[in-house]
Parts: sequence; structure tokens; C-alpha cells
Amino acid sequence: QVRLVESGGEEVQAGDSLKLSCARSGGVFSSDRYSMAWFRHLEREFVAAINGDSTNSTVADFAKGRFTIYRDNAEDMVYLEMNNLKPEDTATYFCAAAGPRMGSKPWDYHYWGRGTQVTVTS
Repeated sequence: QVRLVESGGEEVQAGDSLKLSCARSGGVFSSDRYSMAWFRHLEREFVAAINGDSTNSTVADFAKGRFTIYRDNAEDMVYLEMNNLKPEDTATYFCAAAGPRMGSKPWDYHYWGRGTQVTVTS
């Protein structure tokens, strides 16, 4: 069973930067066999995704130019670097994992963390 634990969420001011982390453990495959993604809000709005060997990644339109997803397979970690945060970025951010195919829909992902809260004040 794959386990995902997010961290790094906190309250910040508009314009600030924040880096979220997701630690992956368990499962029968090595890290490079899992695509990883970040979603936000309970309704699982897509934020960003990255494939197993980091050769492909994508971010949502609202995140382009501000958010970056990257991973460290040696450490079984995935990160979401967020810059120029806005109050509308306030949300619970969830880490998700799936098989090799990288998707942007919640149903593309089989494993989920419990989320980390990001609050952006104006």
C-alpha cells in the first residue's frame, strides 16, 4: 500500500512563496514507476503533475508561471514550489500517486495523502 504524507502548508501573506512536500512510502514499485500530482480543495482541483522520471510535467493554467512541481526519486519525495501566492490559492493541497500514466483528473490517481493547509492572507 502506497502512503503519502504532505507537509509544508502554513499561513503566509499574498506575494510570499511556499514549498509543499510529499513523502511517498510503501508500494511494490520504485518511485520512478509512479506519476505524482498535486490537487487542491475537497473537490480535487488539479494543480500539477509529473511523471516518474521527471521528463514530463504539467501545471494548471492558474499555476503557470507561479508553481513548479518536481521530485527526488532517491528520497521518494515530490515538491510543489509556489511563488507569488494569492488569497485565492488558499486551500487544502493533496498529494496523489498513480501508475506510469500522468493525468490531470482525480480519478487518474489511486493513492492520496490527507492534505496540508495553505492559507494566504491579503
